[in-house]
Amino acid sequence: MGHYRTEQEIATVVEGFENCTTSKEEFTHLSHLTVATCYLCDSTPEESFRKMRLGLLRFLDHHGVNPAKYSDSVTLAWIENIRDVRQGMDDDLPLLEIVNTIIARLGHSRLKIEGSRELGKVND
Repeated sequence: MGHYRTEQEIATVVEGFENCTTSKEEFTHLSHLTVATCYLCDSTPEESFRKMRLGLLRFLDHHGVNPAKYSDSVTLAWIENIRDVRQGMDDDLPLLEIVNTIIARLGHSRLKIEGSRELGKVND
């Protein structure tokens, strides 16, 4: 069984992030993956990156967290990792299965960032 049981649970995570109603303690790594996966299902990698960047900076500001905790390279690397896993999946899968698969594959992963990656390389 996956992490989420319904798409409403996923929507609640995204809404809590976007509205800053989720506490900073409740917004876990799995929450980050959930939001980024939803964005990638509805947008290009570049737009998903922009939405995550703006959302994370807004979220940090709302919760009084030093914005230095945010990193473009980390956000971009996670977007790329999610995109890579997503590309190996059937395009017709429901969001629930997509998000649960991403979490199963990346939920315990550590990030490897290549110093030469740039936003423009997202589509490569």
